[in-house]
Amino acid sequence: MEPNLDPAAVGLIIRSQRASKALSIFISSNSSACTVNLRNRVISMWTDSTRSLCKPVIVLVLAFAATVKLSHSLYRYKLLRRSRTHSGTMSFTSPPSENDNESPRRSRILSSKLYFDVPSSKVPLIYSSTYDIAFLGIEKLHPFDSAKWGRICGFLFMDNVVDKNSIVGPKEASKNDLLVVHSEAYLNSLKKSADVAMIIEVPPVALFPNCLVQQKVLSPFRNQVGGTILAAKLAMDRGWAINVGGGFHHCCGGKGGGFCAYADISLCIHFAFVRLNISRVMIIDLDAHQGNGHETDFANDSRVYILDMYNPGIYPFDYEARRYIDQRIEVASGTTTAEYLRRLDEALEVAAHNFDPELIVYNAGTDILDGDPLGRLKISPNGITNRDEKVFRFSRERNIPIVMLTSGGYMKSSARVIADSITNLSNKSLIDTGKNTTST
Repeated sequence: MEPNLDPAAVGLIIRSQRASKALSIFISSNSSACTVNLRNRVISMWTDSTRSLCKPVIVLVLAFAATVKLSHSLYRYKLLRRSRTHSGTMSFTSPPSENDNESPRRSRILSSKLYFDVPSSKVPLIYSSTYDIAFLGIEKLHPFDSAKWGRICGFLFMDNVVDKNSIVGPKEASKNDLLVVHSEAYLNSLKKSADVAMIIEVPPVALFPNCLVQQKVLSPFRNQVGGTILAAKLAMDRGWAINVGGGFHHCCGGKGGGFCAYADISLCIHFAFVRLNISRVMIIDLDAHQGNGHETDFANDSRVYILDMYNPGIYPFDYEARRYIDQRIEVASGTTTAEYLRRLDEALEVAAHNFDPELIVYNAGTDILDGDPLGRLKISPNGITNRDEKVFRFSRERNIPIVMLTSGGYMKSSARVIADSITNLSNKSLIDTGKNTTST
């Protein structure tokens, strides 16, 4: 959760600074004594006014810091400062250009082992116990439920929605796989525990040897990346696939953040372009947060159509990445279920007229739930079920294969809600888990 400085005050400071700079340049070009005096008076006036304006801003920041957990607020605030792009420049090392990177990218994809044949007896529901993060209890310092993925499957097994032996276990993404999208410099930065701590917003992780951080934090993420990539193949084979993990939509090729260390959505799509011979993909991102990672990776790429429905008043405030959203639906804090679903219906109708995808990647975050501390929306559990059903109906009625990722969700109740939604999809015959009981 980020400090919310008064936008008017921030805007006034920025405008004042620009005006002062322009005035100083004008004054310095005049060599007369009276101009020098005028410049000194103006600078003195600016200094006094700036001090008086900064006082309430400083008080506001300090008051906020006193009420927010230090382990969360300071790290996300630093990430925010790094990722803000008001000036239109990126603060990270960009990967090579598309033309320079295409040949090695294709070679890496073709040599990857992440695509493999799955027996027809298996259900295209992807999960491995390696997804879950257990790091001496330190993972509990972040509001994200790092055991959510296993708990979702636990509910599905308990409710007899799917057999434990019928789910698909993915392979872990290798460095060569990750280089399909990520720069060498970015992957090297993950060899520093402090950098990983910054990305996952758990400061104590910086104190541990990187070999332990790789094993306990990054390896689970890489397994989920493997699941997302494989999901596209299964979706094209079976019509649908659900990766019980993944959806790291704040990470792009050259930068991680917001608990997202690898750009699994971008990787999934690039693999699909090469291995599945498709050229049109739609991303439907319904996580409460803006998906700035994949938006940056596919900036001005006509092969990818992005529908992003998010709360603009929360992280990541990436105004540059917003330029690359094809269909932007902003839902303010406090939006309720009926309004949310109404706007989703409208958005899907527009998307159907604007783009004809060969694959849909659905980022189904549950941080839109009422009570979620970071999403700040007020969507009921039944609203989540209805939302997912609408997206699956959109894809199945048009015979478009769909990949679903679980993405964000910062309450313990999220696992149960996701499991209930998957159960509903099975009961409505929108997916076939081998246990379907009803259909409509």
